[in-house]
Amino acid sequence: MEEKQTPFQAAVRPGLTIGLVSVALTFLVYFIDSSLLVAGWFGLVALAIFFVLVIFFGRQYRAELGGFMTFGVAFNFSFITMVVAGLISIIGGILLYQVIDPALPSVLAEQSVENTLEMMESFGASADSMSAEQLDEMRNSISDGFSLIGQIKSFGFALIFYAILSLITGAILKKKDKSLDY
Repeated sequence: MEEKQTPFQAAVRPGLTIGLVSVALTFLVYFIDSSLLVAGWFGLVALAIFFVLVIFFGRQYRAELGGFMTFGVAFNFSFITMVVAGLISIIGGILLYQVIDPALPSVLAEQSVENTLEMMESFGASADSMSAEQLDEMRNSISDGFSLIGQIKSFGFALIFYAILSLITGAILKKKDKSLDY
């Protein structure tokens, strides 16, 4: 008889795969045009890819289990998959921002400030309403997010996001065996 994997064991390989896809996508965009890394649409596309891959691998795991999975197992699988993928992504980000291109965080911070100012203007607020000190403070806080400590802090906040996303994917992936109701 075949031994079934625990959600933790089953989630490691998909987590590694999703993390590597995330790092590859980030580096691809970096080589094409690094300013796209702070574009809002890039974040949404990356999130959609992330979500679809978790669902895909979760359905494969559910099929391995015989076609049925409780919400708890689905949640555990999803959460562990996302945590492993997030760890791989943060390692890729640290390599990119600290080793490969240490000047990139300041470039991305400047681009983020420009994007923010453009968005403010599109909503009717003028960029002149912000003082130079406020703009510098915004630049510095964005740059701090790309630092080693900033990336580790953002991973801590990402864990909360992963838990919420795991609740959603767990609800999507669960499937009750109706034959056990009798």
